Amino acid sequence: MSIASLSQADPVIMVLGDSISAAYGIQVQQGWVKLLESKIIQEYPQAKVFNESISGDTSTGGLDRLPAALQRSHPSWVLLELGANDGLRGLAPEVIKQNLLNIIQTSQKTGARVMLLGVRIPPNYGKRYTEMFYSVYPQLAAELKLPFLPFIMEDVALNKELMQADGLHPNAAAQPLIAEKIWQSLKPRLGRP
Repeated sequence: MSIASLSQADPVIMVLGDSISAAYGIQVQQGWVKLLESKIIQEYPQAKVFNESISGDTSTGGLDRLPAALQRSHPSWVLLELGANDGLRGLAPEVIKQNLLNIIQTSQKTGARVMLLGVRIPPNYGKRYTEMFYSVYPQLAAELKLPFLPFIMEDVALNKELMQADGLHPNAAAQPLIAEKIWQSLKPRLGRP
């Protein structure tokens, strides 16, 4: 059996993210990654999902951790959700873009496909910076022809009932919405079980 057919029959998904993917402030079992894993396993009983997300992580941190994470999981798919903490620190968007590019290319060299999960930041740094920050994601997706979800917290971020008190992190009630949004984008790309 070829690696390609194996990955279609038994997808191995690795999520590389920050607090949004690490279930910050809620139980890990309530987080969108665990909920997505349940959906995947219903369709692909032998599938595996590895959550390599760490609260507070940056694109630099993700890049540094990537080789060991890839070695542990040997993913057929990498779901990349990083950059918000860079943006909150005012890191230059071109540096964020280069880090994300390096993560994507390093993942692709192992044979993994990458889905880019776009993030947004509050307008603390003004309209110009936030627009430059956000443009990194569609630019990368277009340049590399990646599957891309523009904003995984769409329909969540501006709804106070779905956010934790800090206004930055989704609460438990938001997690099924995030998982479903990602699943609807990922499912058609996994191939038939």
